[in-house]
Amino acid sequence: MPSSSQVGRSLAKALGIKLHESESERVTRGESVFSIQTADSFFEEQPTIKEVLTSIIPSRKGILEYILSLFPFLSWIGFYNVQWLIGDLVAGITIGAVVVPQGMAYAKLAELPVQFGLYSSFVGVIIYWFFATSKDITIGPVAVLSTVTGTVVSNVIAAHPEYEEVPWVIASALAVICGAIVLFIGLIRFGWIVELIPVVSLAAFMTGSAINIAAGQVPGLLGITGFSTRDATYLVIINTLKGLPRTNLNAAIGLTALFTLYFIRSTCSWAARKYPSRQKLFFFLNTLRSVFVILLYTLVSWLVNMHRRDSPAFQILGKVPRGFTHAAVPTINTNIISSFASEIPATVIVLLIEHIAISKSFGRVNNYRINPSQEMVAIGVTNVIGPFLGGYPATGSFSRTAIKSKAGVRTPFAGVITGVIVLLAIYALTAVFFYIPNAGLAAVIIHAVGDLISSPNTVYGFWRVSPLEPVIFFIGVIVTIFTTIEIGIYTTISISFAIFLVRNLRSKGAFLGKVQVHSVVGDHVIGNEDRTPGEYGTFKPETTSTPLTRNVFLPIDHQDGSNPGVQLTSPYPGIFIYRFSELLNYPSASSTMEYLVEYIFAHTRPTTLNAYERRGDRPWNDPGPKKNEELNTNLPTLKAIILDFSSVNNVDVTSTQMLIDIRNQLDRYTAPEVVDWHIACISNRWTKRALVSAGFGYPTVRADGAHSRWKSIFNIAEIGGSESAAAAAEREANEKELVVTQSRADDLEGGRSEEIRPSGASSTSASDSVSKAKNLDPRSPRKAVVHGVNRPLFHVDLTSALESAIANVEARNEFERQRGTNTSATP
Repeated sequence: MPSSSQVGRSLAKALGIKLHESESERVTRGESVFSIQTADSFFEEQPTIKEVLTSIIPSRKGILEYILSLFPFLSWIGFYNVQWLIGDLVAGITIGAVVVPQGMAYAKLAELPVQFGLYSSFVGVIIYWFFATSKDITIGPVAVLSTVTGTVVSNVIAAHPEYEEVPWVIASALAVICGAIVLFIGLIRFGWIVELIPVVSLAAFMTGSAINIAAGQVPGLLGITGFSTRDATYLVIINTLKGLPRTNLNAAIGLTALFTLYFIRSTCSWAARKYPSRQKLFFFLNTLRSVFVILLYTLVSWLVNMHRRDSPAFQILGKVPRGFTHAAVPTINTNIISSFASEIPATVIVLLIEHIAISKSFGRVNNYRINPSQEMVAIGVTNVIGPFLGGYPATGSFSRTAIKSKAGVRTPFAGVITGVIVLLAIYALTAVFFYIPNAGLAAVIIHAVGDLISSPNTVYGFWRVSPLEPVIFFIGVIVTIFTTIEIGIYTTISISFAIFLVRNLRSKGAFLGKVQVHSVVGDHVIGNEDRTPGEYGTFKPETTSTPLTRNVFLPIDHQDGSNPGVQLTSPYPGIFIYRFSELLNYPSASSTMEYLVEYIFAHTRPTTLNAYERRGDRPWNDPGPKKNEELNTNLPTLKAIILDFSSVNNVDVTSTQMLIDIRNQLDRYTAPEVVDWHIACISNRWTKRALVSAGFGYPTVRADGAHSRWKSIFNIAEIGGSESAAAAAEREANEKELVVTQSRADDLEGGRSEEIRPSGASSTSASDSVSKAKNLDPRSPRKAVVHGVNRPLFHVDLTSALESAIANVEARNEFERQRGTNTSATP
């Protein structure tokens, strides 16, 4: 039965596919490529599709680990203790007191009755702890997402008036659809997708949204009516200014409530700094300021309106139903989905970016890591199950998460405590909610979203990092103010992505020069006369006297910020080192490789001025040398190019073909000689495979068939130290081999004529020179090459690449001199 390789070769032959020759044959022709007989050789294998499939297909253990990862609470619930419970009780009760007024206020942003904010708050905190990888996050209604939901509800009702009496049907359907999308992304572990949204886009989105929300709440704060607060922000501001003469008693409630909120916060912050020993007390007083204000103005409202429930002096919430009166299976059909389909991407983005950004931030602050994919699972499950109890889209809240973290939360179980508080409010406090003034809720919302506005210091930080970032930020904020939150999100993400593309499209690498440097400790130059190793392989300054220098490679134009006064030298006449500054893929390949060719043409001369025997052989776009033009002998001919791939992780077909085209172009430029391409710092096996398939990694034969000898310099490393098990085993084997060798020598002296050949000896052919060889010195540790000997022009660093390039150029020059001498000596 034919093997799979035989079948593959037969199929390739039938399809006309030209298979490459094996690498072992390719690298062993000509001069020996590996003559170090004290180290083990190593042939680097190509990565295969089978390896990729094997890494993707999960094992039984992997499937079990995946299932367990869906329920992170199993890893810590067994260690739950009383101390954790106390911290969770304090944090849970605190958040419960905050989320009740906030949830009701945010429901009004979503164009829903206030009880739906309580439903969403309850479901979020109860479900999240099962799937949480963050102890600090609190899932529930948030201002921005509630505003987006309210916009969706308003738009759908405008197109389908039949839903005007049941707006929660739209909100519940939106939650289920968006939750299912996010849940799917989390289950397939694609949480990295949130990294496509840059920080500046998030900041612009939060700032613009906060201004949008605050502007929309000012009319309610002042009691102004007569226009839609769902219009663009600038229109709302204009209409509010026009309506100032229509303010009423609601303004007295709203303005004083807003002033009280900021007064309590500033007073508590000042007191905490003034009396550090009571900082915890002032923190909790500051945290409960929203609760205090709502209770205070509810009491005022009750005193004013207790005898005029039907005609209150100012706007109040009114009747709030007790319990989960809207618990039902969500209504989802094509009619509803099609009505808000265009809003789904923006809603999903808002669901994700605020939650993931907050959870990552607090994870860094509190020294733990979150799993973005698992957080998406938590968000998705919450929004899929929540609508069955009347919930609408919910995600992580910045303000409540900050409070929860400062309150000393210990585990995600604190959400259960918060859920109990919310449940108590749903069943026992609905009668109190009747008298809550709407202006007071508007004050709570404005106060809460004020913290979402990026401070000038934050924007200045953007400018310090990149002057383009503040431009993107302000564009996003302005677009949000003059259009909608959704368009603002798309704008900032699109601009950031466009800048990324342009930077890649116009990227240029850097040519490097060489300079020798010394290492200095204080005023002492580290030397190398007495190289006594210190800890971690360093050398002790006090044991050295002769200065130790090493080569470093810096951009010739000093664009990296290095000292312009440092004189950089050419690595070697005709050898150029080129470092890619960005990725090497289809957007960037053209510009970066064109710059490479232009620079080389400007700093070298062609090998011959006229490489064509007949005028008709010259291409139409090559005018050739001018009359009486001579070669510029001040410039070197091109010998070799060293590519630094330290910033390149992957290459594609476009960039690989570009390298091939440039290589062919430069070979014509140097004809009849060829250019050696040395590549250093490759960190990906698939990149090596792509380069090898394009003919890189080994020397090129001249076009005229003449083959110059070439040398390869390899890096070797110790496999184990002198005290390692491998070294001990090798010493034992070497000692036995020495005994056998000595015995045979004694037999020879005794008159035997047996041929003596050490075990494993072979001929001196090129192919055998890469075979495994033993080090017969038992005192030396075992060594092996770092990179495969089948790719001699791939190097571990720039230093070894330059050494190899120089060795090849000099070997070729010497070979040409010897050949010229022999030719002239022949009669």
